[in-house]
Amino acid sequence: MLPLEGLLVVSIEQALAAPLCTARLVEAGARVIKVERDAGDFARFYDTAAKGDSSYFTWVNQGKESLVLDIKKEEDSALLHNIISSADVFVQNLAPGAMERAGFGSEKLREQNPRLITCDFSGYGESAEMKHMKAYDLLVQCESGLVDISGGSQNHGRIGVSVADIGTGMAAHAGILEALIKRGITNKGSGIKISLFDTLAEWMTVPLIHADYGDGAPTRQGLQHPSIAPYGAYLTSDKQKTVFSIQNKREWERLCINVLHAPELFSHEKLFSNNERVKNRDFLNTKINPIIAKMTTQDFRERLSQASIAFGAINTVDDLSTHKALRRITVETSEGEMVEIPAPPIRNEDTNNRAVKKLPKIGASTEAIRKEFETKGA
Repeated sequence: MLPLEGLLVVSIEQALAAPLCTARLVEAGARVIKVERDAGDFARFYDTAAKGDSSYFTWVNQGKESLVLDIKKEEDSALLHNIISSADVFVQNLAPGAMERAGFGSEKLREQNPRLITCDFSGYGESAEMKHMKAYDLLVQCESGLVDISGGSQNHGRIGVSVADIGTGMAAHAGILEALIKRGITNKGSGIKISLFDTLAEWMTVPLIHADYGDGAPTRQGLQHPSIAPYGAYLTSDKQKTVFSIQNKREWERLCINVLHAPELFSHEKLFSNNERVKNRDFLNTKINPIIAKMTTQDFRERLSQASIAFGAINTVDDLSTHKALRRITVETSEGEMVEIPAPPIRNEDTNNRAVKKLPKIGASTEAIRKEFETKGA
């Protein structure tokens, strides 16, 4: 039996953050009814990379039921209220206040269904100063200061995937599971609110502490870690880069003696501690870069491995496609094609034998859901 089998989730969702959250609930066995406008979730049309379906939509909408409603219509509004009255979880990521104006405010819904768990997504929370701001992933990366510490020394850089959406979806999933545990004890639902900005602001704790109480926020370092050294990308004789990390004094000693064959560096006064190495990063690199540059990639990585020092290659996305650690699942597109994508990260004995899940066409379950819940409400 899957962990959330038997639970009903209703989600008025679009784009990525909320759909990722509910995708995790599907994976754990919950039934998710995705409420869409007749035009569908706009993320359906971001691209056609997944054999006609959007890559985004393919990732986070497998196994959901698509219900098309116009909640401005009395009949559709009544049906949605009826479905929510039977639901365990209600998720929405429309603009702040939109659901209240439509008669589906979370507080009111919990009054009508005391065991309901509600989860409201927003971009910047509900303060009067910020709630009007539209929020998309890159915008929040910029507003939170994340972009200011990302990229090379001369250029800002967007993080290469939608981290604001992804992080918020993951955090919301955790919050819903906590609320389900609480409900199991109290028999009462609860309300969760989460914003993209709060997620990235919390992730920015370390740079913010440095800005508020230290010597200033980290500067952009490209492929070098701002507060650990050496921790970054180094070029070998065959013009390949290897990223490696020194986390403690023991590893620094092994690097100097077993990898670089330069024991004198271990006790050098400018390099002895991590704080000193960060402060003297340029000096550090003038010492180790020429040594590493004389080795082949194979030789360098073999030495790192034998010295038990963590390292990695700078792979391309094509390299990821054939990576030995990559686990895949098969998804059936809305037109019946099969695509393979990375498997969800959570593994347990109940989800190891995952069945192929299908992407829903817009409104594919509308008629069946109407019959089911109109009958229940009669």
